[in-house]
Amino acid sequence: MMAAISAAECGASVTIYEKNEKPGKKLFITGKGRCNVTNTCETDAFFSNVCHNAKFLYSAVYGYDHDAVQDFFEQNGCLLKEERGGRVFPDSDHSSDIIRTLVNVLQKDHVQICYGAQVTEIGRKDGAVCSITVNHKQQIPVDAVIVCTGGLSYESTGSTGDGYLFAEAAGHTVTEKSPSLVPFTVSEPWCSSLQGLSLKNVSIRMERQGEKGGKKKKPVYEGFGEMLFTHFGVSGPLILTASTCYRAGEKMLLHLDLKPALSVEQLDKRVLRDFEEGLNKNFGNILGGLYPSKLIPVMTELSGIDPEKKVNDITKQERQKLVELTKDLTMTVTGTRGYNEAIITRGGVNVREINASTMESRLCRGLFFAGEVMDVDAVTGGYNLQIAWSTGHLAGVCAAQEETV
Repeated sequence: MMAAISAAECGASVTIYEKNEKPGKKLFITGKGRCNVTNTCETDAFFSNVCHNAKFLYSAVYGYDHDAVQDFFEQNGCLLKEERGGRVFPDSDHSSDIIRTLVNVLQKDHVQICYGAQVTEIGRKDGAVCSITVNHKQQIPVDAVIVCTGGLSYESTGSTGDGYLFAEAAGHTVTEKSPSLVPFTVSEPWCSSLQGLSLKNVSIRMERQGEKGGKKKKPVYEGFGEMLFTHFGVSGPLILTASTCYRAGEKMLLHLDLKPALSVEQLDKRVLRDFEEGLNKNFGNILGGLYPSKLIPVMTELSGIDPEKKVNDITKQERQKLVELTKDLTMTVTGTRGYNEAIITRGGVNVREINASTMESRLCRGLFFAGEVMDVDAVTGGYNLQIAWSTGHLAGVCAAQEETV
């Protein structure tokens, strides 16, 4: 939609071929239905949140940054608001308002939208696009095509990998694809008993299982924030970001620090104070100040300390084990929840084969790409939608240099 608007406002005649029965199906579910439109971090800092091929995005993002995105929506009647972490949402908290704004602008710009129209082939002649085939039968002549088909995540929204096929047919290579920004499955049975428990201000360290190097080995990921226990494992913003560093088939150890603000020594003193205040109480009854209630049975079981044991009978070694467990609650990551629960797809059309200044294919004239179909992705927080807006805008402007889009 952004690509079409940008092309139309540059004077091109534009048609959107949409395989779904309505526009923006994936946009509708983003941000849990609230649509995290962009992020207000400085543009220079934006690229540190891009996981793959950040430099490729320089022209697109600098040319159409978060200020431009916010101006577009607010000038077209959709008020926005900023929340913690620079996340920007529609003031109404309804993603439908974002979609409605885009559709209204498309109509104002006389962009035709054909629903239920699946592009099944992009025709080429003499090194340039010349036509598209819709629903396997209708051939339509074109001067330029912008592929904005997304990746493989949330197939029910229409993301079935069509763009990869178009790219490969035109001679492009597609890098290895995998689900990203996706929850983890873990093997420890106690995780499921914590289903629904959300933890804030915790830190995690993820490392490959069996990798040599002891505690000094370099982690695959380290982060601080919020996470959630589920019936299958773990999720939440911190986990989704960690998943950008996960590779399919790998077994990872996830080390959770429940009290990252305290050193081992400081935590030990804190636990000792709690013990001294409840000397005659049962161990299981004095942990309320240390852990959420749902976590207490798990921590007592893993510590090996009988919950009925009197606090004054707990040994120094038992107390130190509890401290170590609090600073390193370890889980074994066995995989992810796959594309149906992945926010984005990692991998895609090789960006070396795309002109970063125009989003045009280097292999086929008049063929442009935008968004998730390319090998670009970022962490959560509005960054991936900003990539979509920026690359869509650039592709639209450059494609409009042709007579018809």
